[in-house]
Amino acid sequence: MEPYEKRSRTPWVVGVSGASGTPYAAAVVRGLLAAGEDVDLVVSRASRLTLLDETGIKFRDAHWREDLRTWLELGADGKPHTFDVDAVDASGDRVRYWPAGDLAAGPSSGSYPVKGMIVVPASTACVAGVALGLSKDLLQRAASVMLKERRKLVVAVRETPLSGVTLKQLVALDEAGAVVLPASPAFYAGATHIQDLVDFVAGRVLDAAGVPHQLYRRWKGELGEARSRSEG
Repeated sequence: MEPYEKRSRTPWVVGVSGASGTPYAAAVVRGLLAAGEDVDLVVSRASRLTLLDETGIKFRDAHWREDLRTWLELGADGKPHTFDVDAVDASGDRVRYWPAGDLAAGPSSGSYPVKGMIVVPASTACVAGVALGLSKDLLQRAASVMLKERRKLVVAVRETPLSGVTLKQLVALDEAGAVVLPASPAFYAGATHIQDLVDFVAGRVLDAAGVPHQLYRRWKGELGEARSRSEG
């Protein structure tokens, strides 16, 4: 009998910072899993407070699978069981969770194989930490690794207004090779629900990462299509 070979993983690292916008993170993770991608999840300490405030979910290290499932099933309007997590197979080793304080975790090293990293949502504090190379937690360290290894890094910044200091830091990230993607919903896709706006941003994030999805209707050069869709 041939020896059992464990399925190899080359995941996307998803970092969730403390900015408002936890539904964006959930939509991105669902999109990655639906595309057959593996996910390494890093949830910052500040983002746990935001998640609790926006959804009522307590994200706990010892019960992260249960809490993540509840989070991924939740609609942007707060309605539970909106999404079928089983349909994207969030079980087994498809998702791996690393505590933000674990600076010895896999994503902290350039030799750890990943496809890239998505920070969603990204706070200005997170932007500053990555731009300055502070690596104060695993999220910042993993993002710094993406830059030094010349891997894909998508930063979905979700703050407004932006100060001159933050704008300079975003330029620095762009010059270092990151994709700076403001969490700016658009309306040409014919949004009729808050989830449509969330999915548009998540879809643009996945576009920047090069991951296929069907989260929003793409522009086809036909004026009025969004209005006809919403009226229909």
